[in-house]
Order: sequence, then C-alpha cells, then structure tokens
Amino acid sequence: MVYNVIGTMSGSSLDGLDIVFAELTEVRGKWTYAIKAAESLPYEPEWVDKLATATTLPAREYLLLHTAYGHYTGERILAFIANNQLEHKVHFIASHGHTTFHLPAGKMTAQLGDGAAITAVTGLPVITDLRAVDVALGGQGAPIVPIGEKYLLPDYQYWLNLGGIANISAQLPEQFAAFDICPANRVLNTLANALQKPYDEGGALAAGGVADEALLQQLNALPYYTQAWPKSLANDFGTDTILPMIAPLRISVQGKLRTYTEHIAIQIAQAVAALKARMPEGPVSMLITGGGAFNTFLVNRIQEQLAPLDITVTVPDEQTVNFKEALVMALIGALRWRQEENIMSSVTGASRDSINGALWISH
Repeated sequence: MVYNVIGTMSGSSLDGLDIVFAELTEVRGKWTYAIKAAESLPYEPEWVDKLATATTLPAREYLLLHTAYGHYTGERILAFIANNQLEHKVHFIASHGHTTFHLPAGKMTAQLGDGAAITAVTGLPVITDLRAVDVALGGQGAPIVPIGEKYLLPDYQYWLNLGGIANISAQLPEQFAAFDICPANRVLNTLANALQKPYDEGGALAAGGVADEALLQQLNALPYYTQAWPKSLANDFGTDTILPMIAPLRISVQGKLRTYTEHIAIQIAQAVAALKARMPEGPVSMLITGGGAFNTFLVNRIQEQLAPLDITVTVPDEQTVNFKEALVMALIGALRWRQEENIMSSVTGASRDSINGALWISH
C-alpha cells in the first residue's frame, strides 16, 4: 500500500515550519519512504513572538491563536502544494502543530494548530493531536519520533536528535527505549541571540569560548538527569530553568555557549552509557539528526565524549537531517489512517501502546 502524505513539524527552537511530501510504502509490515518534496519555512518575527509567548495568554486569546495558527499552517501547506505541483496527489496531511503546554503529570498536552482550520483551508483530510491518547494513558507523550526510526531508519542502534531538545532512541534487546536528554538548540540559540546571531553557526562561537567549570557542575547536577526513563522535558525547562542559571553570570557569551555545549555532550554521553549497559558488548552505530547536526563543534564534542564507548557516529545527508521529524509525522499519520498503533508505550511509559491522532475532514 502506498500513501502520499504531507507531514509538518514545528520545533521548540522556533526556527520555522518544516513540510515534507513523502511517498510511504508498506509491504507485509515493512515500510520504505521517498521524500518527493520538502521545505523549511522560517517564521516571520511576529509569529516567533506569538509562539514564544503563547503560554502567557489568557484562555480566550490562546484559543484564538490556536485557530489562527491552524489557518496559517493550512495556507503554508497550500503554497507548498502549489510550488511543488502536488495538486490532486496528496492523500492526507499529518500536522504535529507547535507544542505549548506539555504536562504529562496532569495527563495533558497541547499543540497549537487547529485541525479544523487546516482542513478548511486545504480541503484535505488532516490528522492532528498526535500525542494526546498516549498522555491520557499515563504516558509522557514524548518522544514520538522513535516509531519512525524503528520503521524507516532501521540500520542503527541509536538515534540522536539535536533539536530544541536533545533526545535519544535506542533498540535494546528487550524493548525500544527513548527519552529526552536535555535542552539543546533552544538554549544555544537564545545565548547566540545576545550577539545578534540567530544561532551559533557551526558552533564557531562556542569553540572560541572557555567553559566555566562551576556552571558546568551546577548544570550537570540538575535533578532531571538522575531520573530513570521514560521521561520527557517541556519546552520551558530550557527557558525557565536552564537560562536563569546562565543569564546573570559574568561570563562572556562565548564562554556560556562553550559551557552549555559541554553540558549537552556530557549529558548525551551519560545517557548513552546507561543505554549501552543494557546492550551486548561490541561496537554500535548512532545516527545524528536535527538542526544541531550542523553544529560541527557540538557534534565533535559529542564524538569525543562517546569515544570510550566504541560508538560510530553518522550525520546523514542534509535532507534527512532537516526533515526527519516531519517525515516521521507523515508516518504517524499513515499508521493512524490504517488504525494501527503509532506510539510505543515502552518509550513513553503509557499503560499500553496506542493509536494517536484526531482526524478532521471538511467534505
């Protein structure tokens, strides 16, 4: 069976809306994919501000933003379809939306991007709310990308995503495991903003800084890092917990970037070591994707931290790096369309595997 699906993703780093048109093929339980078109559409400054401040809004204004962002998403998808001559080729859309409130302890998660608005604008079936059932079943609702890594990228033992949050997936002998490690690009980008840079290109600023050992120890001592998985982080962990620890210190911006880069690499190595302890002896391979994969200094620091663990690190082609998450949203949508389980309880801690996604059809 072949599914022609548009998948969309808006990450916590607020860099833009990723859209993928993928041909997904299922034959006797085996999935393959081909990305036929893909674009990353940067947010206009006003949308960066709206999304960044969404959690501070009164309920009425928040719901109006939910609707407005749905129309915005639908319009961007329509333009994507026109630009790539995809009229009458798309079976349905799987839209992740933009996460605002993520409170699994209260069995609640919320993503901006009203599915009714998206289907009204595009005229296509739309699948949204891709985490909600898992959270209702007591799961973390995150990470949800591992199902795509399992089915679409099966040639690795570890999959590391360096997005707004760094998260990892691993194929252990007894189960598939995945969890959020620490904030990543969300913090690094915010620190770079102090030098009027949208991000630290290639990690060049961090490479020129000196790590502050006292701050590094303080960051590494945060209680989250001692929790057992499954576990997940809300976007505001970086903005409300990490940045207030860093911002007031009399350290250069480059020093702050270097310190936080070291923190990310150390936490990733600690997470991998805990996972590897449950795996047979021998070399293993890791795929690194997400925007942070282009931060060569960060990737080099991760490689150096992982060297004692005998792990081969691979950064794939640019298209896979940029659009893996949107591609996986398309797969999650295809599994929902087939009414098949699309989130694994082994990675989220839910009471069982579940079928996630609300289906919206305008006609």
